[in-house]
Amino acid sequence: MKFHRVIAVARKEWIHVLRDWRSLLLTLGTPVFLLVLFAYALTLDVDKVPLALMDQSNTQESRDISARFIDSGYFKLVGTSTNYRDLEKMIDNGTALIALVIPQDIELGSKSHSLKKVQIIVDGSDSNTATIALGYSEAIIGKLTEERITRFAREEGYRGNLNDIDLRSRVWYNPDMESKYTIVPGLIGVIMMVITSLMTSLTMAREWEKGTMETLITTPIRPFELIVGKMIPYFFIGLIDVIIVIAIGEFVFHVPMRGSLGLLFLFTTIFLVGALSLGMLISIITKSQLLASQLATVVTFLPSFLLSGFLSPIANMPLFIQMITLLVPARYLIHFLRSIYLKGEGIETLYIEALFLITFALMTFLFANMAFKKKMV
Repeated sequence: MKFHRVIAVARKEWIHVLRDWRSLLLTLGTPVFLLVLFAYALTLDVDKVPLALMDQSNTQESRDISARFIDSGYFKLVGTSTNYRDLEKMIDNGTALIALVIPQDIELGSKSHSLKKVQIIVDGSDSNTATIALGYSEAIIGKLTEERITRFAREEGYRGNLNDIDLRSRVWYNPDMESKYTIVPGLIGVIMMVITSLMTSLTMAREWEKGTMETLITTPIRPFELIVGKMIPYFFIGLIDVIIVIAIGEFVFHVPMRGSLGLLFLFTTIFLVGALSLGMLISIITKSQLLASQLATVVTFLPSFLLSGFLSPIANMPLFIQMITLLVPARYLIHFLRSIYLKGEGIETLYIEALFLITFALMTFLFANMAFKKKMV
């Protein structure tokens, strides 16, 4: 490989990038826009759930129950009702997601030692939110029931231990269970995959459309040198994007960085090479800028967003979908990023993901080189 040839191609490509300054600003600004947009809009936290209340008892006990819901921070009282018709209307029009119905005869049964006939009505059209809200409700009612049973037993003169098991939970790595701590590292992986592949997916196709590829082929430059030279400017632009999104994650969203920043940069750089090579491969195969951009979007965005474990755990997917996710490069980067960010893990536990990232970079670059050689024949 002749380095002066590579530098000449890189200089030519860099001049084109600087001339098209709108695309350069778009390339640098899009990751920031996507990260901020998704991090704020795409939240998995469920709080301030709209709650409708129908208190038919209107006693101190019923007010205590409703106060537990409202003061928990998980629910927000949006309306009260005295009949089921109004309650149903609030749920139907979306004013309330969940309804709490407290009957007139609410009391602690002397035999069952449990709350009597407290009803929870949940709008199941949003199954995920409904499931979480129902879990919050059951936890609040369960805690209140336990306290009342304990108080009742003490009043009856029982002095023993009513609880056989004392459950004390502790959440590691994300104590407050904030979804942004998992979303932001995942978004970095998705954004890198999409943006960097799109950048290089137009380079070779542009040469074919302008008719300048034939001129390049007649020069002494080799396919390997041409591909490397064209990737260099976008590699540095990609590095700037990586620095920007990591800085936003640190200073805007305050996502803790518990692992090695150097290790994170090393393997995001390796992944960057693979993503750029994938875009180059698409550009070589299609020979059309429009088709290349469309194919790059389909190949990178959808798998990275849906099949990488970014939104939902891979273990919850059907087995054949889990097998498909093994071919999604973003899966390994997202796991790598989350492990470094939140768990502070090192290469001794992430060597499998590191091996896959290295393989992805090598294979896509090799395939791009082979595809370009065939196009030249």
